[in-house]
Amino acid sequence: MSPTGRRPRADARRNYDRLLAEADAVFREQGTGASLEGVARRAGVAIGTLYGHFPNRRALVGALLRERNDELFDAGEALFAESPVVALRDWVDLVVAHAATYQGLAALLADGVDDEASELHASCVRMAGIGERLVARAIEAGVVRPDVTGADVFTLMNAGAWTREHASVEQATRLVAFTLDGLLTSNR
Repeated sequence: MSPTGRRPRADARRNYDRLLAEADAVFREQGTGASLEGVARRAGVAIGTLYGHFPNRRALVGALLRERNDELFDAGEALFAESPVVALRDWVDLVVAHAATYQGLAALLADGVDDEASELHASCVRMAGIGERLVARAIEAGVVRPDVTGADVFTLMNAGAWTREHASVEQATRLVAFTLDGLLTSNR
């Protein structure tokens, strides 16, 4: 449904879907900083059509991530059935992989958590919230140092995603593993 409560026209829905498909392809190839004019051109629509559906880059990225975010959040909630250390490690790994979907996405997510006007804010807050709950659970279990915060873990996830974008998956995995090991107590 559209904001007016009416079902969108078929051509508008096709344009929307085509814009998302082309944005996904362009962002995978060129990163989130790619030309939105290029996205519109590949979708076969005018730039005004793109902006009619997505008022800015963050709105387009948010729409692209909506389904992936829901899957990520479901996976995060399921981790509470795991041991605290396994759950925290798996959550960090899931978010790092998610944030590295497109080059530049880690920076948008890092900015989105503190920017209430960002279309990515709600999902960033939810992502950080799951991490905070997992950290609190691990601290309560005595397996993570008591001075570790959810913000520390969110920063680690963004650093891991950035490293994955700019270096390699292997280097990011090592960075995250070394850092997580440093957060753990000897009680693990």
